[in-house]
Amino acid sequence: MNNARLYLYSLALMTVLSGCQPETEAPAAPRPVWVMTIADSAVATTARYTGEVKSRYESNIGFRISGKIITRAVNVGELVKKGQLIAQLDPSDTRLNAQSASAEVQTAQANLALAQTELARRQQLYRQQFISKSALDSYETQVKTSAARLEQAKSQAAVSQHQTGYTQLLADRSGAIGMIQAEPGQVVAAGQTIARIYDLQTLEIQIAVPETVIDTLHPGDQASVMLQGLPHAYQGRIREIAPAANSQTHAFDLRIQLLDADAKVKLGMTADVRFLSGAARQTILVPSTAVTQFADHPSVWVIDAQQQAHRRAVTTGNVTEAGVEITSGLQANETIATIGVHTLTEGMRVQAVTPGPEVLR
Repeated sequence: MNNARLYLYSLALMTVLSGCQPETEAPAAPRPVWVMTIADSAVATTARYTGEVKSRYESNIGFRISGKIITRAVNVGELVKKGQLIAQLDPSDTRLNAQSASAEVQTAQANLALAQTELARRQQLYRQQFISKSALDSYETQVKTSAARLEQAKSQAAVSQHQTGYTQLLADRSGAIGMIQAEPGQVVAAGQTIARIYDLQTLEIQIAVPETVIDTLHPGDQASVMLQGLPHAYQGRIREIAPAANSQTHAFDLRIQLLDADAKVKLGMTADVRFLSGAARQTILVPSTAVTQFADHPSVWVIDAQQQAHRRAVTTGNVTEAGVEITSGLQANETIATIGVHTLTEGMRVQAVTPGPEVLR
């Protein structure tokens, strides 16, 4: 009887325990992710940069003295020649100063002549032994002092004469007036910028180049330049490469000299620049949606043969309308995720979906 009860108790306990065991969870379904194969984006490209037409020489000119403007001789956009009058100050005060300085010169000349005459008399008396040597020395000193004062007066007169000439602001080079801030009646300070002159004989293109390719470019490299609105290309050559990156753009400024510029090239025009030095190189372009930032470093998600996602750090290059250039970190024929990358985790199983080309722009 006891054995029967024990058997029934054991059977009931096994039934209860079997009901408490958790059900086995089904594996999570793979997450759908749009992907692309790297081999499809490896194309030969030539670097292109957008720039602006500028003048190599841009002169900001102003008066060397302060005064009141009475004449403005040019307007914005006019062509001027070197030495041409730009504006003029009221010369009344400078003329008075020049006249005063000239009078000082005449006074100093008269004093010197008087001192020389008196010295000649004293020298005759000294030879006759009517005066001492010390008395003669004092007159010689007076002559030297008068001569020094004359030289000082002449120097001051020359400065005053120059001041009169400074009332005219003349073009320091031939070119076009790009800016002028001078109106009759306006009082300006010495050194204040009055006009800007662009030298139209030294036109060039300014572009910004990223640090990833700056080492591949050198002064003298040839370039092809297309200007917006003009049908044909112009020949260019790198003239100058900035030694340091721009603090705002973090790119290097380049100046490209136009070798065959004509009258159709205008300041401020938009230019498309292609460098011709070196053959076109094979590059990898991926959609911008495929690149994410992890620990302040660009990375992409690579899908392996088992359909699992793995994060990989890459090095990026130029960013164009076609996508982001990957300079290192990826190989041909690898598969990467392009859309939905922010939902992926390391080792996650995915279901690869290849979108149409109109999606990956």
